[in-house]
Amino acid sequence: MKSLYTTLLLLLSYSVTLTAQVKSYQVLDKKTNEPLPYATVEFAANQGVITNEEGVFSYDPATIATAKDSIYISAMGYERIGVWIDDVTEDIIYVSPKAIELSSVYVSNKNLSAEDIIELVADNLENNYADDYLSRTLFFRQADYNDLTKMNIAFEKSTIEELNKKFIDSVVGIIPRKSSYFREVLGTLHGNASEQKFSIIKGAELYDKSNDGSMDALSEKLESILKKNVKPNSYLKIKSGWFLGTKVQMDSIFENNEEAAAVKEEVDKPKENQFLDNRKSVLKDLLNSNLVDEDATLNVIHKSGRYAFTLQGHTLINEQVVYVIDFEPKRGEDFKGQLYINTEDYAVVRVDYQNVKNLKRVKLFGFSYTDNRYSGKTIFAKGPNGKYAIQFMEKIRGARFGVDRPLKIIEKNKFVSGRRKQNELSLGIDVGAASKTKYEVVVFDTQPLSADQYTATTEDKTITPKYMEQYDPSYWQGHTIIEPNTAIKEFTVLENGW
Repeated sequence: MKSLYTTLLLLLSYSVTLTAQVKSYQVLDKKTNEPLPYATVEFAANQGVITNEEGVFSYDPATIATAKDSIYISAMGYERIGVWIDDVTEDIIYVSPKAIELSSVYVSNKNLSAEDIIELVADNLENNYADDYLSRTLFFRQADYNDLTKMNIAFEKSTIEELNKKFIDSVVGIIPRKSSYFREVLGTLHGNASEQKFSIIKGAELYDKSNDGSMDALSEKLESILKKNVKPNSYLKIKSGWFLGTKVQMDSIFENNEEAAAVKEEVDKPKENQFLDNRKSVLKDLLNSNLVDEDATLNVIHKSGRYAFTLQGHTLINEQVVYVIDFEPKRGEDFKGQLYINTEDYAVVRVDYQNVKNLKRVKLFGFSYTDNRYSGKTIFAKGPNGKYAIQFMEKIRGARFGVDRPLKIIEKNKFVSGRRKQNELSLGIDVGAASKTKYEVVVFDTQPLSADQYTATTEDKTITPKYMEQYDPSYWQGHTIIEPNTAIKEFTVLENGW
């Protein structure tokens, strides 16, 4: 009994020590008590992070060189402050707004209009922003949220006994109404806009695997029913309303078919062959989609004539006075937002944006698709080469889908005597869904990279992400990341799924 008691004490002590290694703080406005999202937190050991949308950041003493050190916090419109981290006895750090002292450069340029400033931004793009090879140590999080808003399947007719209303209802019951999928990766991205290599340190995935298991079981049961009732040399004709339909050979859905086996092999390919390529591809699209890129969807600089600009005043970002300029569409463009522009070199150091209308909307023959969310913010910082590069990016994409059509699946077979028509399943489908994806990228360090150094860089494709049923902060101990929001922290796989 004493041994058991001692063991429990040791385990408890170890647990407390492990938890205490990572400390979380919230940065608040001293006057309003409101959180300060996306504030820059710099560690004295040449490291830094960005607070999340709740003003929270984490600090791991193991990553700091000395036992007692300071951190520096700066936020838009606030004074940059230094804090001895060991002197912070609570988990809240307050910062106060700072009165702005105008630089002589700003005073001399105070008569510039908003349009003049935007023109100077465009003229200085090439000088201000990095287009060479870079080495960027970063943390990347992607959060996918799916919501099945409507799922009505009306059973009408089936000549196969097992494919009855009860079976259709069970299918509807298995499909999850809400699901979330979180992916995180830490590593160094090498390259330029056109080519990249990604050296991954570690990654994680957080989602409910039981959903996959349910769908796999459903697929196996459906295949068993088809094999039992449908002739292998038949084909299925799939029709929706008055559409002529599509033919599918029955052999192609059975496992012994070569084409089906090839598809299955691709799906079952080891995860280490997919994770790196997928994360690198998404990062490439994200980092090339900012307003500096000429082909960017957010075209406020390159097609400035389509926007109206209003100079609202000025504020501070990292001790630098910046112009604050609002923009909104005047020729049917898609976005509104704010630009924060350095008063000395006319670089955009931050942009906040959101769409004012649907980017795309299609509704035809019972099918609908709406691209309804494109918003976010991008923060740029000047690197050792004197040019600006992305320090932080948040981007949110959203869409809605819908199908409201009859569906008829007919088995036909020309090798049997009599009627070709063998079996039929008729349904009425009325389905609606919404999806949202949030991307977060924080770059901790940006360094110039030569072409030879890029060529010599290698990728390790064997690194696999760790699967988690609930968020585990200890997984990232010893590494700097952007603090997860409450939704991620509280995610957990329930016994029967979501």
